[in-house]
Amino acid sequence: MTVPAPRARRRTSTLGRMLPLLLIAALLAPVGLLLTQSWQHTSEDRDHASRARLGVEYLRALAPITEALVEAQSAAVSGRPVPGEPLTRAVEQAATVDARIGVELRSQERWAGLRAKLEALRDRRPADPESAYTAYGEVTDLLLDLHDKVRESSGLVRDPGADSYFLQDSAGQELPEALVGAGRLADLGTLVSRRPAAERTRGLIELTSLRVSALAPANDVVDNLRSAVDSSESTDLGANVLTPLDAYQRSVEALAAYSAPAPGTGAVDPGQLAAAALTSRNAARQLQPVILAELDALLVERIDGLDRDRWTAVGAAAVAVLLLGWLATLLIAAARRAHRRAATQTTDVDSSGDLASSDPWQPPGGTGRPADQRALQPVGATQHTEIAQWGPFDASR
Repeated sequence: MTVPAPRARRRTSTLGRMLPLLLIAALLAPVGLLLTQSWQHTSEDRDHASRARLGVEYLRALAPITEALVEAQSAAVSGRPVPGEPLTRAVEQAATVDARIGVELRSQERWAGLRAKLEALRDRRPADPESAYTAYGEVTDLLLDLHDKVRESSGLVRDPGADSYFLQDSAGQELPEALVGAGRLADLGTLVSRRPAAERTRGLIELTSLRVSALAPANDVVDNLRSAVDSSESTDLGANVLTPLDAYQRSVEALAAYSAPAPGTGAVDPGQLAAAALTSRNAARQLQPVILAELDALLVERIDGLDRDRWTAVGAAAVAVLLLGWLATLLIAAARRAHRRAATQTTDVDSSGDLASSDPWQPPGGTGRPADQRALQPVGATQHTEIAQWGPFDASR
């Protein structure tokens, strides 16, 4: 009887066993790359917003200096006693802020120059109103340059949001320029009224030129804030900004009206002009903190949104890794089960071969040759041999 030979077991190659894991690793690579890029971009945007908040803080510290400096200039030009305490207190507060964040905003050098000018102006006051107007003008120019430096180094000037860009432009550039310009306009009107008649024509020309440069940033403040309200998705921005903005706009209109030369005479009433400038300064004092607060709120909201986006990306990547890990576990378990089945089949085939070799119908010894020749001879041949061995008289036994 023929026993079928056992079939050779097919062995899976190493590449075949590793291919599912390689595919999973290939899927993990782009997931990790996307997560890395998303985290990097989000971190850059978040750092930009955080640095912009430092700029808002610095601008908030410069606002009292601007107000106190304009008031001190008006007092010096008008011949009144110059109040030194408000300016001194504002300088100390700004120095504290600069000592904390000035290195990061790269503003320490300009602040040191401005502070030196302020202290020199406080210690040695100008002898006459004309000199005071010139000296305070030099200091306010340095102050406006510091505003621009803070906006540039903090990234506020490159803010990507439309509403926040208009807000920072209003609070960091246009409003300080308008505040300084209104003060200079009123002070120049006072000086022109005191000059000799021969110099008043030249003074009126200066006043007309200064009127244009003072009203332009004030009108830009109004336009910027209305654009910020129109482009913003915040429901609080319009409600908080529009009321002080309307008051400031009315003060600017009054300043424009009283700074225009009177028909016929071409003269300007210095008292009315000074009162209009004071009203404009008070309106700006109410408006600027509101603008800075709304700008800071928008930056905080942006940072919170970036944090949510960051952790959403991390959560999505974690889910993807878990799913791929679960798939890898299933593939590894399936490969182990297949390996165990293959080992079991091999054991069964080997056991079948051992049973076939012990079959009584098979030749003993496993070599295919009989160990006992009698056991393997045909039946007829065995009987013939036995008959041939009987003798003639064996039957009688």
